[in-house]
Amino acid sequence: MKSLPDVMIAIIVIAIITFLTRAFSFIIFNRKKPSEYILFIEKYIPPMVMVILVTYCFAAVDFTSKPFGIPHISSALFVVIIHILLKNPLISIFGGTIIYMVLISF
Repeated sequence: MKSLPDVMIAIIVIAIITFLTRAFSFIIFNRKKPSEYILFIEKYIPPMVMVILVTYCFAAVDFTSKPFGIPHISSALFVVIIHILLKNPLISIFGGTIIYMVLISF
């Protein structure tokens, strides 16, 4: 087990590194108008990340045996419909999670 001073030093170092990584973007990109590269990232990276996450979630689903991926597909459709209707990511995510957990419990 580590001693208290070792733990405190580790916490302080982690806090400083976290602060610097958060402040880094404000220091580097403090111009009024963001560059074209930043605008590209801002526009296209979030949808790409979502596609990767959805693909990863469905990669291990076996559609050839019971329950044939029905809980996964139902939950995904629920998330899409609720997000289109309410436009609230938290409700969509938590609602889809709840629906999925209920469906896999049967």
